[in-house]
Amino acid sequence: MEYRILGKTGLKVSILGMGASALGGVFHDVDEGEAIRAVHAALDCGINYFDVAPAYGATRSEVVLGKALRGVPRHRYFLSTKVGKYTAPGGYGGDTLDYSRTRIRESLAESSARLGTDYFDIVHLHDIEYLGRKHTEWALDEGLNSLWELKREGRIGAVSFGIYPLDLWRRILLGYDVDAGLVHNHYCLNDTGLLALLPIARLKGIGIINGSPFASGLLTERGPADWHPASPDDRAVFRRAAEFCRREGSSIGKVALQFSSQHREVPTTLFSTSSAESVRRNVQWHEEALDGALLAGVQEVLRPVMNKQWNY
Repeated sequence: MEYRILGKTGLKVSILGMGASALGGVFHDVDEGEAIRAVHAALDCGINYFDVAPAYGATRSEVVLGKALRGVPRHRYFLSTKVGKYTAPGGYGGDTLDYSRTRIRESLAESSARLGTDYFDIVHLHDIEYLGRKHTEWALDEGLNSLWELKREGRIGAVSFGIYPLDLWRRILLGYDVDAGLVHNHYCLNDTGLLALLPIARLKGIGIINGSPFASGLLTERGPADWHPASPDDRAVFRRAAEFCRREGSSIGKVALQFSSQHREVPTTLFSTSSAESVRRNVQWHEEALDGALLAGVQEVLRPVMNKQWNY
C-alpha cells in the first residue's frame, strides 16, 4: 500500500481509504459480522484511514465501525467523522441540520462513545448545502468556528468539510481556513470537476480526500440505491456503460476504482463496502494498470451524463 501526506494535516494516509457508509446499510442490507470483517480486511491490506458520519445509517455505521476497531491500537489508523447532519432511522431523508456550537460538541461526544475514541484526526462539517442551502452561512460561521475551537483544545486534529457543490467548494477553498476537504462524486468516470479545485488546494496546502469512486453506486453492477437522484434515463446510460465493460472482459467497478484512485495529485480515495472480499478486490484493482483504450470507450458511453450535477 502506498501512503501520501494529506496536505497540511501532516497525516500520512493510505492511497485507498475506507468510507464507512456501507457498514450502516446505506446502499443495501448488510450483515454486521461481514461488515466487521471488511474493516479488518482493510487494515490487513494496509488501509489506515477510515471515514464515517452519524448520518450514515442513522448512527449504525459509527456503531459497526466502532465494534470493528475495538481492540485495534489507535496508532494503526486515522479516523474522521462528521458533524452537522443527522438522519432519522430508516435511511436517507428527513435530515436534520444543526451547526450550533452546542450540538456539534454533543455530536462529537456521541460519536466518541460509539467509536471508542476521544480523539478524531479530522472532523468534517457535513452537507452544509442541504435544504436549499438554508443553513450554509450558519455552518460557515458558528459551525466552522466551533471546529477550530475544538482543534485548539486538542480534541480534533484537522478541520474540514464534506460537501458536494463545486461552486461552494471553490468559495471555501479560496476564502476560509481549512486543513482538508472531502470532495465526493467529483473525480470518477462520469465527473472530473475535482481537477479544477486541485490547483487551489495545492497552493493552500489543503489535503483533498476523494470520495465516491463508484459515483454513489452508479458505477457498479448492482446500480445505485433508490434514494439516488439520477433519472431513469440517466440510470440507463450507466447500465450501458456496465454492459460495455462486460463485453470488453472487465467490469465497470474495476475501471471506476482504477480511474479514481490512480491520480498522482489526489492523496487518498475513499471507497465504501461491507464485504471483506470487495475490500481485497478493490486493493488488487488499484494496483493494476488502467487500460487506456477501455477507459476511453466507457467514457464515450457515459458522454450523455458526463459532469452532470445531481441534486443530492
